[in-house]
Amino acid sequence: MIVSFGYLILRHMLQLIVLGMRGERSNAVEILVLRHQVAVLRRQVKRLDLEPIDRAVLAVLSRLLPRPLWAAFFITPATLLRWQRHLIARKWTYPRHRPGRPSVQAEIRDLVLRLAKENPSWGHRRVHGELVGLGYRVAASTVWAILTKYGVVPAPRRTGPTWTEFLAAQAEGILACDFLHVDTI
Repeated sequence: MIVSFGYLILRHMLQLIVLGMRGERSNAVEILVLRHQVAVLRRQVKRLDLEPIDRAVLAVLSRLLPRPLWAAFFITPATLLRWQRHLIARKWTYPRHRPGRPSVQAEIRDLVLRLAKENPSWGHRRVHGELVGLGYRVAASTVWAILTKYGVVPAPRRTGPTWTEFLAAQAEGILACDFLHVDTI
């Protein structure tokens, strides 16, 4: 990239020397041709796609040209300043991090879910204790959040029968109780 930039600058310097040696009439004709080409291109292209080397050349040439003649450029001074701001920002800004806490590692998440599944009587604090014993640094609230996110209910509700199983097992006793009554005064 630096070699191509150096070559480009050398080529333009040589062209400036050749322009100085040519006659005024040929320079004036060439300028008219170039202005006409620029006018045609402005009608056809809405937005130019400039490469970084093009931007560098235009920035250098803008420093050589007096301000009243900047109308010859197809870019504005504001564009040059914007390019400079982007270059400075790219060099001096640091990568942005997302706000908040970092997400839990997949390994820890899988281990929490596995411990909860294999040990249905353990609550989030017991799972947290086992993780600390294994050498993982994680808060109990993080274990609770993982279990809640993946739909694992608290420990006392995970053991034993579900409501459907309980009602099916107790259906006979519930029906028998309905027929038992005692009259009181």
